[in-house]
Amino acid sequence: MPLSAILAEAYYFFRNHLAQLAMLTLPILIIELALQLWLGETVLQMDQQAPEFSGTQIAAVLTILLLFTLLIAALTLFMELRSRGHDPSPWQVLKNSLSFIPGLLLAGVLSGMAIAAPTLILASFGPLLVVGLGMSLYLLARLSYVNFMLVVEHLSPMQAIRESFMFSQGFTGKTMLVLLCYLPFMMVESALAQLLPEAPDMLNLVLKTAIGFASLYVNVALFRLYRVHRQIA
Repeated sequence: MPLSAILAEAYYFFRNHLAQLAMLTLPILIIELALQLWLGETVLQMDQQAPEFSGTQIAAVLTILLLFTLLIAALTLFMELRSRGHDPSPWQVLKNSLSFIPGLLLAGVLSGMAIAAPTLILASFGPLLVVGLGMSLYLLARLSYVNFMLVVEHLSPMQAIRESFMFSQGFTGKTMLVLLCYLPFMMVESALAQLLPEAPDMLNLVLKTAIGFASLYVNVALFRLYRVHRQIA
């Protein structure tokens, strides 16, 4: 299937399930981003020469990580259930997503380390940093399906990482192009930050939430790409 058709189908899914997606994801996004804004402000107020993190800040970081993992689990489970013809309520999806959090956290840490490793290792060799970045982007594309393997196919974290790497081999280029769809959202967020540097916290939260919600389209497109190639495989 052409990539344009996959992106179009993802758009139609996002549009047709906009209300359900909003009810499912917006509460998580709002809390997560509110914590991020608060954490960012507290870090700026620290002594940058000798920063000291409090227990509250560490708890906020852990909460943000848990909320992000819950968001990914819930979105993935919702897309899978809808693709099978089910119509679950947001509460049902959230409740059933909780069991995936430990596996997704472990898989996220392991795959994140694998993705970052080439950049971190080659950064010490000057010009080879560019090579490291390229390798990290390649690994990011190959491991973009870990959450689907874990939530949809109930694989263990290590199995999900290995299967994602093997599964994505034939369409890594398409995966990279889908991931590039994040760039417009990042550019909009950066432009708004420059245009509204002194924006009130509430306005910042509203804008970041709107952009964060819209960027979930990329996850939908990745899931559609996964479903198409999983059927072929």
